[in-house]
Amino acid sequence: MPRRTPLASLVAALLLSGACAGSPTSSPSALPQPAPASPASSAPAGSAGVGPAADGDAMSGIDVVFLGTMVGHSERTLQIVRLARDRVRDEALRTLAAAIEATEADELTTMRGWLSTAGPGASATAHHHDGHGDDAALDRLRTAPDADVDRVLREVLADHQRSAADLARSHVDVGRDDRVRDLARRIEQSRTAEIELLRGTQ
Repeated sequence: MPRRTPLASLVAALLLSGACAGSPTSSPSALPQPAPASPASSAPAGSAGVGPAADGDAMSGIDVVFLGTMVGHSERTLQIVRLARDRVRDEALRTLAAAIEATEADELTTMRGWLSTAGPGASATAHHHDGHGDDAALDRLRTAPDADVDRVLREVLADHQRSAADLARSHVDVGRDDRVRDLARRIEQSRTAEIELLRGTQ
């Protein structure tokens, strides 16, 4: 069996973390795992976790705001990665970017599903990043010379993922819905690991 490098193992862990974003009891990964959510809040086996968030009750406002903000943040992550993926030269960075894209696309599906069942108007709360300060970072990546794309992508993604980790870490302490809090733990762990990997690919 081929020997995995530390980077390959952590990228695989990120992919597993994203793939099971809606199911706290999915297969373990190399990343630290949060405590399992209560049975009442867990998704059925084989489910993507997009059913009612807490026994059919309306999701709390703070959980809806967190999900809506994180949807917008993940949409911007996908913009960043897709803008640069055809220009990246470093193989390790390309692999990491692909893992990030897969993780956040899966999380987006889960979060949008939860918002769609969280009550009237909840799905309209997604906080889009258009017009915000990170537009400048996106422009910086778009206009970077080919020789600088890898460096600029590392810097832009590290800053972007750091804000997601901070937001998720804060929500763990204030969220009301067990599944949303579990997702926040998973996001904080994966984004923190990604930042370390981005540093390591330099």
